[in-house]
Amino acid sequence: MTYLSELVAAKVAARNAGKILLKYYLDENKNVQEKGEDSPVTDADFEADKYIKNFLTGEFPSDGWLSEETVDDHIRLEKKRIWVVDPLDGTKEFIEQIPQFCVSIALVENQIPVVGVIFNPVTDELFYASKNSGAFKNQNKILCSEEVDLKKANIAVSRSEFKRGEWSAYQKNFSEISPIGSIAYKIAKVADQSVDCFATIAPKNEWDICAADCIINEAGGVLKTIDSKTILYNQKKTLVTDPIIASNSNMFYTISDLLY
Repeated sequence: MTYLSELVAAKVAARNAGKILLKYYLDENKNVQEKGEDSPVTDADFEADKYIKNFLTGEFPSDGWLSEETVDDHIRLEKKRIWVVDPLDGTKEFIEQIPQFCVSIALVENQIPVVGVIFNPVTDELFYASKNSGAFKNQNKILCSEEVDLKKANIAVSRSEFKRGEWSAYQKNFSEISPIGSIAYKIAKVADQSVDCFATIAPKNEWDICAADCIINEAGGVLKTIDSKTILYNQKKTLVTDPIIASNSNMFYTISDLLY
């Protein structure tokens, strides 16, 4: 089965949502609120979320919906297909005017991501994939790095984790440790070989990683929990509590052994 119409719709939604984000990006007054501890949200998050939801549920009214900025409705658990969306992944970077944020849109079927789109509107990078059709960045096919030696590898990590010193003990294990904003954007950068691998210690929600999971897999890599479990989506509890690694399949085990 192909997912061409769903992929096209997700790309359109991502680009148009990106325009909404850019409208707010350079505005000093973003009306920043706090959803919880160290979890900001802005008017841009809400406006982009509303647009994406209206567009995609209008195109595919039978599908379920899960988004960071929409009150969760567990009716989605009864659906075979569900859209999993983060309208603005990297809100902290967005607020600080650091161009490391993105729109992240995924379609999940039977708990597996089958369409993934990630769009950074500042850099105009559009990453996308659909099941068994390869991964692309701005129409160019991408494949993740084949590097297997950690000492030659550049790993992308959370800016927050890096600032807290959680990666200090691993400085000598990698050629470079690169703190980058958005989770989805970091994993997309693994898919196009901008970095060799990604790992995070902190828990992540489904909407943080779902689109990136599809893209990295179609780029020849893997995204799994540290104990090598494939992540299943559209769960009642959306938080993935185990550390997560994205890389080529050979490097995955080297990183998991290092971090365990």
